[in-house]
Amino acid sequence: MHCAADLDTRANNSLDSVDTALDRAADRGQVVELYAHNPGTTVPVSTIEHVLAGAHDRGLRFVTYAELAAGGVTGPGIALSFDDTFIAAWSELRPMFTAYGARVTFFVSRYGVLSPALHAQLHELAGDGHEVAAHTVLHQRGPDYVEQYGLAAYLAEEVLPSIQVLRDEGFEVTSFAYPFGARTSETDDAILAHVPIIRSVAFSYHGAVASPCPH
Repeated sequence: MHCAADLDTRANNSLDSVDTALDRAADRGQVVELYAHNPGTTVPVSTIEHVLAGAHDRGLRFVTYAELAAGGVTGPGIALSFDDTFIAAWSELRPMFTAYGARVTFFVSRYGVLSPALHAQLHELAGDGHEVAAHTVLHQRGPDYVEQYGLAAYLAEEVLPSIQVLRDEGFEVTSFAYPFGARTSETDDAILAHVPIIRSVAFSYHGAVASPCPH
């Protein structure tokens, strides 16, 4: 189980706090985990470039969640990820990713209803060395879904199909991210039987105290 901090504007994480996190990763030899959604809308493109440039200048290695799952990641690094279905916006950042030598993870939901053009763009991103990973079928909040329909239904209807549809399309899916970061130990254990690594978030959207992160 991993947790990432939100770069989106609504999270109110300043660039100074981001720089502090990058410095801490460099000083301690750790991997800092950050995520966002829609470049240019939920997060300024300038913020993304600030993160990429800051990581590059500090010598942080860009790692995907697949690499974290495989083990063997040494030295300071950054795991940057993007969630949901904003593939066109992600694709517009390809030159920026290339310029900084960045490799990131895209956690994709609703793959089955995306257009062939967006599917093709995802394959282009994967071809650049980025990871494409699962983020459920319809972006349901996991604990609420389990409470209403049961754990087996959550796995069968939201989690496993989102993994399988990507694998059927040729993506090597080894990681999964919870929508809204909403999780429980029960859902963790069930999903970790199918992928080796899960990403949640450091804080929930509904209060500064409660956090879905288990550590």
